[in-house]
Amino acid sequence: RRHGQVRVGIVVSSKVGNAVTRNRVRRRLREALRALAREDARWPAGRGADLLVITRPEAADASYAQLKGSLERALLRAEFLQ
Repeated sequence: RRHGQVRVGIVVSSKVGNAVTRNRVRRRLREALRALAREDARWPAGRGADLLVITRPEAADASYAQLKGSLERALLRAEFLQ
């Protein structure tokens, strides 16, 4: 791992929905993480980390804004964002 790189794993189980739904949730979460890394000054610069995001079935019905908000709250709770 390069210095300061954040590696991310996204787990979307079959309980979330069919393959199309799971892939949509995965794409939205990936983009939400990119947006947070670009926009949020609290993103850990220069610090390497491994991040695992595990979704719940409710994610299938959530909008992008809801997923991004939930992800941000989870990262704050985990003290990932400073």
